[in-house]
Amino acid sequence: MRFILAQTGASGQIYGLRLLQRMLAAKAQVSLCLSEAACVTLAVECSIKLNAHAPDLSKLIGAENKESIRYFAPREIAAPIASGSNPHDGMVIAPCSMGTLARIAAGTADDLITRAADVTLKEQRKLILLVRETPFSQIHLRNMLTVSQAGALIMPACPHFYHSPQTVDELVNTVVERILDHLNIGNANARWRENELPG
Repeated sequence: MRFILAQTGASGQIYGLRLLQRMLAAKAQVSLCLSEAACVTLAVECSIKLNAHAPDLSKLIGAENKESIRYFAPREIAAPIASGSNPHDGMVIAPCSMGTLARIAAGTADDLITRAADVTLKEQRKLILLVRETPFSQIHLRNMLTVSQAGALIMPACPHFYHSPQTVDELVNTVVERILDHLNIGNANARWRENELPG
């Protein structure tokens, strides 16, 4: 399994971090790219300080996972993931800012993240955008419709409550497990089950 994971500057960096952990735990090969804005938000939300152009990945992953991850800087436009000839099993942007969504919708591939997304769409591979904003303006909604019609899967960061979660971690996991489900990374917890209803 080979995936591209990008994090942009929206709130909700924990989703990207948890998804990275779960992908690596599933023995996937991950190409990771963090935008400059993502690094700013990571510092605020998770107290993780990284340089988007030369990050210390030991702050994100354990030493045992070093061989499973390749990092590309957001301006590294000649990276393999910028090419349609680079095969992969899906790309996820988590979280996906409205600015990133707008650039993908307009086909403005002005950095590695939007270029990789553009390539993923043109090659008809799976692109999942974990959009993180509320409320949505008409501009946001139009952009979501545009990328959806182009083949992307829009997944707002909406946790579910079927299993009576008690912690923020459990809520985060409900969203991450739905993404993993759509990437065909096996997990039994992503979907609603009838026995979770009361009575």
